[in-house]
Amino acid sequence: MSDGLKNKVVFQQVAELLQNARQQVLRTVNSTMVYTYFEIGRIIVEEEQNGKDRAEYGKQLLKGLSRDLTKEFGKGFSIRNLEFIRKFYLTYSISSSPMTNSKIQIPQTLTAEFENEKTKSVISFSEESISKSLISFFNLTWTHYIFLIRIDDEKERRFYEIESEKHNWSVRELKRQYDSALYARLALSRDKEGILKLSEQGQIIEKPKDIIKDPYILEFLGLPELHQYSESQLEEEIINKLEHFLLELGHGFTFVGRQQRITFEDKHFRIDLVFYNRILKSFVLIDLKIGELKHQDLGQMQMYVNYYDREMRLEDENKTIGIVLCQNKSEAVVKYTLPENNEQIFASKYKTVLPSVEALKELLESK
Repeated sequence: MSDGLKNKVVFQQVAELLQNARQQVLRTVNSTMVYTYFEIGRIIVEEEQNGKDRAEYGKQLLKGLSRDLTKEFGKGFSIRNLEFIRKFYLTYSISSSPMTNSKIQIPQTLTAEFENEKTKSVISFSEESISKSLISFFNLTWTHYIFLIRIDDEKERRFYEIESEKHNWSVRELKRQYDSALYARLALSRDKEGILKLSEQGQIIEKPKDIIKDPYILEFLGLPELHQYSESQLEEEIINKLEHFLLELGHGFTFVGRQQRITFEDKHFRIDLVFYNRILKSFVLIDLKIGELKHQDLGQMQMYVNYYDREMRLEDENKTIGIVLCQNKSEAVVKYTLPENNEQIFASKYKTVLPSVEALKELLESK
């Protein structure tokens, strides 16, 4: 190995080490600050409880605290932000940690540190006063938590918190997944035990049904709700927004190809979209249909799946999954076209505009 190549290898190793160190420092600082806000919220709530007229006393407390903190520390302590901090404490002091499934314990050492006259600062304390276990409670940014505390349902909130941390969602991605009612859509295909697992573990993919959503939300395509476009146009827009489509499909998907041709007995057929799911180790075939789902559409997908199972699938891979995406479907057509023990063929609706969270929740409740 030449000296130049050796130097490059050394540089890459050192650069990677420094990058990892920077990321770790940022995570530690972020977690420390979030936990600090939790403690500030605790102090505010406990002080409010000492007031005779709690509501009025609370308003005056936040007003005075905002004025004094802003004077001492600058921006970030408006009355509105202090209200968020207060709500953050109230939300997480009575919630179970999604990562540890245990109640958050407030350390006496940290509490004492806030009361220590020498510090005279609610955000200044030694690193030793916070253990690694406490830092691990809050692994998202403060902006994430401001959004999460707006979700009233604890199970739903815990699901989005777990998924945000597990898959490193930005706040923008978190908002999009919430606005598209990801939790409600996944819950639709699960029993009570499965819904409980969503709030405790996030989305766990163990079998084909676990990756299915109904409906799929494709608002990022920018297409109208009415079918004023062709199937080829729908496919083209998906390819143009493939990164967004992969996010909507979920975890473990990689793109294989479009209009994949299969041939037998001099007859040619084309599968609209082919993906591979690394978690299930399965091909996933997707056919796009404008309008109402017909039993012939499911029969055609069954043929595609059979072909891939017999001609394309390797010995260590699992059976192929087929999804027909349609604008409308009859549950009866799906029920009586597919076998009772079906675990490979699925039909899901898609929507090109974002439905309200309330509408999808109503669908969940009527399940």
